[in-house]
Amino acid sequence: QVQLVESGGGSVEAGGSLRLSCVASGDAFSNYYMAWFRQAPGKEREGIACFRPKRGLTYYVDSVKGRFTISHDSAKNTLYLQMDALKPEDTAMYFCAAADGSRWTTWAWSRASSYTFWGQGTQVAVSS
Repeated sequence: QVQLVESGGGSVEAGGSLRLSCVASGDAFSNYYMAWFRQAPGKEREGIACFRPKRGLTYYVDSVKGRFTISHDSAKNTLYLQMDALKPEDTAMYFCAAADGSRWTTWAWSRASSYTFWGQGTQVAVSS
């Protein structure tokens, strides 16, 4: 099974950028549906971007479309989330997740229950 470790979080001012990384080990991430989630205090975990390696497809939640970009480096077995034009409402703990396909469906790509493997998270704080 795959293990996931996120990094790259930090504190930035509104309008700034950050790039999050998720290094996968134990298996090639191309064998999984990969996603980024975030969870703000008192809120549910929210799926924000997903990468479907075998088809090269990406999905985004409306609130980050045009600002965030999910990408990958297969040689490094690493998933990225480039976050631009950050807003204070983007403040949250960000998690990398992987699904082996047994529970993943296109219409449920943003549901936490669709994913089996999770990283420990990296904190992002955006100040106004």
